[in-house]
Amino acid sequence: MRVIVAEDSVLLREGLVRLLTEAGVEVVGQAGDCEGLPHLVADRTPDVVLLDIRMPPTHTDEGIRAATALREGFPHVGVLLLSQYVETGSAVRALAASPRGFGYLMKDRLADVAELRDALARVAAGESVIDPQVVARLLGRRRTHSRLDSLTRREREVLAVMAEGHSNEAITRFLDISGKTLETHIRSIFTKLGLEPDLGYHRRVQAVVTYLRA
Repeated sequence: MRVIVAEDSVLLREGLVRLLTEAGVEVVGQAGDCEGLPHLVADRTPDVVLLDIRMPPTHTDEGIRAATALREGFPHVGVLLLSQYVETGSAVRALAASPRGFGYLMKDRLADVAELRDALARVAAGESVIDPQVVARLLGRRRTHSRLDSLTRREREVLAVMAEGHSNEAITRFLDISGKTLETHIRSIFTKLGLEPDLGYHRRVQAVVTYLRA
């Protein structure tokens, strides 16, 4: 797995590079800002770009705008956003616009190298990964006339864990339910959200996008 690390803090960037390298990840490039990132991606052909949301010069949404540009210019390159704070506005809109191969993690997750490596691998494989803190914030939002209102409490729990990017096997462990029960919940979620079988676009991704946009 080839990764580019884009982080303006030199200490954090070099620390990430070292941790990832020791974990067997090939770091093929580093960036301290977003200006030269497209050229670096074109030159180094990474599988994933690990990108801080708040980058120079304003430290507001440069990372999000850079991620959007990368998704448009390099659709086969995954992007994993990092943030110090839970931000569910523009970051979620960016994710919902192109959920495949896109993730969003809080920086406090970086202490667990195995978790970070797993998130990178999932994003590189085209999956979406969302930090549980972000999911919790989304669950706490008031929703008006949402399609999610038709879901049962358990179905919403299943969809929330699904939105974090976990596999069916992991979901059964987290919620302590059988695989057959989980399949029943997922079929019900798809039906209630009006997600008909579509070979061109995976219903699991559609369900997560519906959840994020609601």
